Amino acid sequence: MSAALETRGLTFEFGEFRAVDGVDLSIEAGARHALIGPNGAGKTTLVDLLTGMRAPTRGSVLLGGEDVTRVSAQQRVRRGLARTFQINSLFPRLSVLESIVAAVQERTGSAWRWWQPLAASRAEMEEAAAIAERLGLRAELGVQSQALAYGKQRLLEVALALAARPRVLLLDEPAAGIPQAESAELFEVIGRLPVEVSILFIEHDMDLVFRFARRITVLAAGRVVTQGEPAEIAANPTVRELYLGNAEPAHG
Repeated sequence: MSAALETRGLTFEFGEFRAVDGVDLSIEAGARHALIGPNGAGKTTLVDLLTGMRAPTRGSVLLGGEDVTRVSAQQRVRRGLARTFQINSLFPRLSVLESIVAAVQERTGSAWRWWQPLAASRAEMEEAAAIAERLGLRAELGVQSQALAYGKQRLLEVALALAARPRVLLLDEPAAGIPQAESAELFEVIGRLPVEVSILFIEHDMDLVFRFARRITVLAAGRVVTQGEPAEIAANPTVRELYLGNAEPAHG
């Protein structure tokens, strides 16, 4: 079976600087895969390459076994690859329900019916409500995005990504800026997403990484240092010196 998402020798250069250097990465179907590393390791640049936001200098990206290296970011979304960002980009004056409906309509091609009353989009409304329910946003359906607590805003961003019905979901620091108690709740909700959605996430909080990830890739200076299951990564002396600071992560 082919990987849900894969890179082969992926490289990206800014002039003389190699931000991503020959990365081979394989995300299995149903994965809960963390990408970690110190600041400047190339993590976000790698995700930019995966999603088509940047074009690689060399190497290839495969989505479900299909080479999408030269496929646009928008087309990758349509083929099942969705992403959230470090800083959320929501529709501030739309309600939670309206925001998710708009994302569903973008996928279905009915977004051009913007002039019709929301009630005319019953199928989209039902799907949007179901997505909100899955992410614990049912009570906030009528609340404007800008009025949500920040943790709920991050969940809404995940909801918008899920509206694209992705096979692979990339989360770029989903817990950034969220208080620790809320970030744990956020990851618990994400952890309950269906196994049909493979997840690759960047996260700096090692407790969250070791609680949620089933596999971890460590990146430094644009290169893969090591990959493995959480117990292997926690015991790796190079990783502990490079990134974990010899602290014992809480995992189980």
